[in-house]
Amino acid sequence: QVQLAESGGGLVQAGGSLRLSCVGSGSIGSFVSMGWYRQAPGKQRELVAAVTSGGITNYAESVKGRFTIFRANAKNTVALVMNSLQPEDTAVYYCNAAGVRTNYWGKGTLVTVSS
Repeated sequence: QVQLAESGGGLVQAGGSLRLSCVGSGSIGSFVSMGWYRQAPGKQRELVAAVTSGGITNYAESVKGRFTIFRANAKNTVALVMNSLQPEDTAVYYCNAAGVRTNYWGKGTLVTVSS
């Protein structure tokens, strides 16, 4: 079992940037996909960005061109660089590790973007 720990959330003004980091307690290299999801108040959790073990990335339309996901298997880390943040990006961001028969979540980190 792998535990995921997110960090890097906080309060930022619109137009600002943040870097989220997720560190696994064990190797993440075997996971098919590592990703970031977010859940805003009153809304369902949604995919923000994901990267496969082969390096293929997938982004929500709303963040394309602003967010970039990085995966470093050797460091058991996946990061999300968020630029040009907008108030609608405010949410709790969760790290996810998805295997063939496993699915792990971190506890989340809060990102608040003020206008």
